[in-house]
Amino acid sequence: MGGTLADYVGWLIAAAFLLLVLAAMAQAARRTLLERGGGTVECGLRRPGLDKGWRLGLAAYQPHELCWHQIFGFGLRPAEIFARRTLDVLSRRQPTTAEAASLGPDAVVIECKVEEYPQPVELAMGEAALTGFLAWLEAAPPGSDLSQPG
Repeated sequence: MGGTLADYVGWLIAAAFLLLVLAAMAQAARRTLLERGGGTVECGLRRPGLDKGWRLGLAAYQPHELCWHQIFGFGLRPAEIFARRTLDVLSRRQPTTAEAASLGPDAVVIECKVEEYPQPVELAMGEAALTGFLAWLEAAPPGSDLSQPG
């Protein structure tokens, strides 16, 4: 078979590059599938006391819940689901300098009480996304009553 070491290294580098390209394509396809239904925004998530730092992701608005997906991953299931009727915004603030480095300078951090969690969660998004989030939170789909469970 008589291949040289350089041939093997060349094939190994080509295979690694091909794997990187395939992984990038899979991430792009996943994001397209997640955004296909509309109503998605880039959104950071942090659960103080549980998460050491911010997790970056996409939040998808559904009629009765907010589905949060990690930005990197291969699954289409959300990592976190927050029932709309249990979300309550407690406060709003600008990110610290350290947070702005990972979230972006135009991000706004909101602290939300979620019935299912013992501690509030923090969401970070841009100002326009925050306006949409607050409108979604306050508006109910036609014919529904969010004060009723289910």
